[in-house]
Amino acid sequence: MPHRRVRITADAVNVTATLNDSVTAGLVWDALPFEAPAGTWGDEIYFTIPVEADEEQAVEMVEMGAVAYWPPGSALCLFFGLTPMSRGDEIRPASAVNVLGSVDDDPTILKQVNPGDTIIVEAI
Repeated sequence: MPHRRVRITADAVNVTATLNDSVTAGLVWDALPFEAPAGTWGDEIYFTIPVEADEEQAVEMVEMGAVAYWPPGSALCLFFGLTPMSRGDEIRPASAVNVLGSVDDDPTILKQVNPGDTIIVEAI
């Protein structure tokens, strides 16, 4: 399967990410492009997307730079550091997420995104 890469833009912030071959990642890919206002929760950006999916090998902890889908909120989540749920240096979502891939660039650039900024996700 060819790599599925996306561009994620919010004002001057621009990163790329590579999606995996999970069913949920395929649903996200098929829904592109989309945009939504950003929410932040610690060092996580999340926003509602036009995808509904159940848990798929959902995990309670993610790696730095993870791109994930949060089923309860139909939200795409970008992790670039600790969240209010983190313990020590663990990166913990609010609840289990489906990991869809990872940011290709330095994910800490996402710290520049403010709540309410419009996030655009498109295929590249």
